[in-house]
Amino acid sequence: MKTNSRRQFIENTLKATVAVAVTGPLILSADKALAAYNQNEGHLPTGEVLKFSQVPLGFDYKALEPHIDGLTNEIHYTKHHTAYIKNVNDAIVAEKLTFSTEKEFFDHASQLSPKARNNGGGAWNHNFFWESLTPNSAGPDGKIKDAIVAAFGSVEQFKEQFSQAALGRFGSGWVWLVNVNGKLTITSTANQDNPLFDNAAVKGAPLLALDVWEHAYYLKYQNRRNEYVAGWWNVVNWDAVNKRLA
Repeated sequence: MKTNSRRQFIENTLKATVAVAVTGPLILSADKALAAYNQNEGHLPTGEVLKFSQVPLGFDYKALEPHIDGLTNEIHYTKHHTAYIKNVNDAIVAEKLTFSTEKEFFDHASQLSPKARNNGGGAWNHNFFWESLTPNSAGPDGKIKDAIVAAFGSVEQFKEQFSQAALGRFGSGWVWLVNVNGKLTITSTANQDNPLFDNAAVKGAPLLALDVWEHAYYLKYQNRRNEYVAGWWNVVNWDAVNKRLA
């Protein structure tokens, strides 16, 4: 999944001027961001037709308990996420899509069939989500803490605004912390859309994502999304967020 399309996306995002009202200072230059990306992510050769793959889960299914239960994680990963991977790759073949990178795919999201669009988003979003979780979570520190405080006033105010965005998302979708042209903002997307899509209301480099589809929490929390969101803060992988910010 981690091709140099991510490098291309970050380069374009950080160099573009995006007309979105956000607060906070410039975090880093585009050159420094790209250097950090190359060091932290790596990239693969391009030229072949894009094929999505599922990242290995970095923890046991039960490792996030009591905040996210093991059965939910197992079903979420082996059923829902696996289906997105299969369905988007089937769509790429059936529809004869010739994109070689994730960036190309998402740059044309608004022109894709519902099957390709929704499953491509679901495949990528869930990879990003799993990598944003850890059983050994600590609060934000370093550059990400400084950036959050600068943009939102405090970590507590950021968490409150992010949580409210999660509770305010009607139906299924995602909540994101996004780097938009060197500044942080919170945005929400419906279904399996994400901030990489060409027609996203807020386009930027995702730093953190919360899945608020019911399949992410219903076995443990039923309709109590507020409890799921509160628990999720205890398993956020802030080291991964810091690396994305670089």
